Amino acid sequence: MSDEHLHTASEAARALGISLDTLRRWDRAGRIRTQRDSANRRVVPASEVRRLRDHATEELSARNRFSGVVRAVEIDGFLARVELDVTAPARVVAIITREAAEELDLKPGRAATAIVKSTSVMVER
Repeated sequence: MSDEHLHTASEAARALGISLDTLRRWDRAGRIRTQRDSANRRVVPASEVRRLRDHATEELSARNRFSGVVRAVEIDGFLARVELDVTAPARVVAIITREAAEELDLKPGRAATAIVKSTSVMVER
């Protein structure tokens, strides 16, 4: 084993913006190279995290990306609030019930507002 830094599976998943379950599936599918530590826990070499992060924008399934310019960064303790001015055209994809679509009388070309509620918003640069 080399002297390369090894991430825990949780650290690697967080760095890649994926769930721990996704990391495990990728490992079983051979999409990510992992190793086992002395306690037989899954660990990921830093070089593997970098490799996957370099290709993340091409491979992630996330469609709702809002490219922009950082307007403000407010740091308070452990958290940072990042505000972006969206500059690129964006497309929001929503899955709603048929009943809601009919009640709203949604049709192509009509104005509508997308309200994005998410438990996870990532920022990439």
